[in-house]
Amino acid sequence: MGGNANAHALQQAGFDQLIHNFDWLGWLVFIVLLVMSVLSWYYIIFNLIKNGALRSRMNKVIDAFWHTPSPQDAIRAMEAQPPSEPFSKIALDCAQAASHHQKAEGGAIAQTLSRSEFVDRSLRQAVARESMRLETGLTLLATVGSAAPFVGLLGTVWGIYHALIAIGASGNASIGAVAGPVGEALIMTAMGLGTAIPAVFAYNFFVRMNRVTYAKFDEFAHDLHDFFATGARVGEIAAPAKK
Repeated sequence: MGGNANAHALQQAGFDQLIHNFDWLGWLVFIVLLVMSVLSWYYIIFNLIKNGALRSRMNKVIDAFWHTPSPQDAIRAMEAQPPSEPFSKIALDCAQAASHHQKAEGGAIAQTLSRSEFVDRSLRQAVARESMRLETGLTLLATVGSAAPFVGLLGTVWGIYHALIAIGASGNASIGAVAGPVGEALIMTAMGLGTAIPAVFAYNFFVRMNRVTYAKFDEFAHDLHDFFATGARVGEIAAPAKK
């Protein structure tokens, strides 16, 4: 009879039963983990789409700038890019800075900063701005990856506490007395890990992808600096003729 009662208690310890056993702290932990999971998956999908679109257009945008007949055509090609495209925005900021310095020749700006320094400052600001945009959601993914297991652990500790209370109240340690609270504790642990693991993998993946993009930003910015400061990219300046 005792074995049949224990088996019946285990069969009743499903997810619906666990929900009914939640108190205010159990519900709080459950809702926090659910919100963490939803937000982390939102930013995972958002960054996958964003990085995919960026990588598919990256080389095309760079080639479009360098392979146009004139700087004016290159600027128009950059202006035609989507608002979220970062390489075109870096190029436009650089071109605007060079034009602004040229118009201010003889003024205080030109006397204080050379053309090269003025363009360099604009490029640094543009690269920093676009790099920050690439990191959208990464802070949340890192927070979820580090905090979700501890939130789940809180639910586990609270569930075990309920199990001990149930044992004390019933006067025995039968499955029927503790199945609900212990099941609640285990499901909280699983939810915490299930929320944290995707966030950690996604965070590391996007950090690696962003490093490659940062390197492309720097390479493109150096070429832009040389072009707008000297009129030619590195390697395109004609070598002096030998006598």
